[in-house]
Amino acid sequence: MKRTKIADLFADASALIGQEVCVKGWVRTHRGNKYVQFVALNDGSTIKNIQIVFDMNAFTDEQLKPLTTGAACHVDGLLVESQGKGQTIEIQAKALEIYGTADPEAYPLQKKGHSLEFLREIAHLRPRTNTFSAVLRVRSALAFAIHSYFQQRGFYYLNTPLITASDCEGAGAMFQVTTMDLNNIPRTEEGAVDYSTDFFGKPTALTVSGQLEGELGATALGAIYTFGPTFRAENSNTPRHLAEFWMIEPEVAFIDINENMDLAEDFLKHCIRYALDNCRDDIEFLSEHYDKNLIGRLESVVNEEFVRLTYTEGIRILEESGHKFEFPVRWGVDLQSEHERFLVEKHFKRPVILTGYPKEIKAFYMKLNDDGKTVRAMDVLFPAIGEIIGGSEREESYEKLMGRIEELDIPMKDMWWYLDTRRFGTVPHSGFGLGFERLVLFVTGMTNIRDVIPFPRTPKSAEF
Repeated sequence: MKRTKIADLFADASALIGQEVCVKGWVRTHRGNKYVQFVALNDGSTIKNIQIVFDMNAFTDEQLKPLTTGAACHVDGLLVESQGKGQTIEIQAKALEIYGTADPEAYPLQKKGHSLEFLREIAHLRPRTNTFSAVLRVRSALAFAIHSYFQQRGFYYLNTPLITASDCEGAGAMFQVTTMDLNNIPRTEEGAVDYSTDFFGKPTALTVSGQLEGELGATALGAIYTFGPTFRAENSNTPRHLAEFWMIEPEVAFIDINENMDLAEDFLKHCIRYALDNCRDDIEFLSEHYDKNLIGRLESVVNEEFVRLTYTEGIRILEESGHKFEFPVRWGVDLQSEHERFLVEKHFKRPVILTGYPKEIKAFYMKLNDDGKTVRAMDVLFPAIGEIIGGSEREESYEKLMGRIEELDIPMKDMWWYLDTRRFGTVPHSGFGLGFERLVLFVTGMTNIRDVIPFPRTPKSAEF
């Protein structure tokens, strides 16, 4: 008999009741007496378990004894309406096949509460919990929503390199890639590392962003997006940072900062709406167990217009608020999460897009405003998260871009290819970057970014 996923049993229950079905999955609980026993089975397709009813006239204790929490099995039986509380359907078992047992003394996911910290230590098993199966289904749905959004609007999916010789942000926090023997590093006569002997013949690292290559794609294809892993070698142990994370970076020719803000707002609303429409059971579970305000917050973001505000006006609001911040605020400083969340959660009570940042705190490629002090940057600020998107209109003038590069003393000898986009047919263009895990964090209501990626990479942690 062909297997039916448990999610499909619940979706098509009215049509399937009274029919023989086949299910396969992992045991969540097993209880009963000498007359009847009940097994809650889950196959990962839904937050819901299907109850399997074993009539002990047809089965023996010895047959059912291996069905402990975590064991995997195959059950054939009749789908019927359930008389018990908490479920609408159940399966009256006819046949049982056990695939794999799970020793109750050794299996760590017994039926009890587990802390998120403990579950990070067993990241290879935590997807079997309700919490993490829900998070991973939401993550998968959001990934589909991202691709469908851009594909439906004529964007082309561009694969930018993971190994690069350029530091997009100029921050220097990169993981070096090398094939050299670290116990015997070759050196030049001057004592410097001799990269000519390395695999690529020059210093290379894991990418911090695909943006620069994305600009090349946009100035040929018109509109592109990237979606892939990026890496930051920052020794940061906050609940908002990972060393390896996924980024979505659209880049579009012929649009300015205002159209870029329109795109960012529409894109975020699409993704959140898709999750609400397609992951309702999972989001309701996460709301019930982790954040009672989750669904209301998601719906308000989808339904309300984002505030658009200049950095200068934002600073004025913060200074005049009378609120005592941990980090003092004044014009010229980079906003901290506490400042961003005050604007969003306390002052406006909805998402904010902040624009017109001082050029000193933003990247070299951002277009300078006429005041000579600020750039056409934009940060989208969300409740509970702070910054979720960062972007800008790019500087399309070769002379102005070179001026910023020289002003900041950025080593650009290997960036001739990027500068060529300003030498040959330059155009106004804009784009932004969205950290995928921050979006998943927002939609699931989780509070630590380590809990929205299957295997988190953080300082001193590269397990699994």
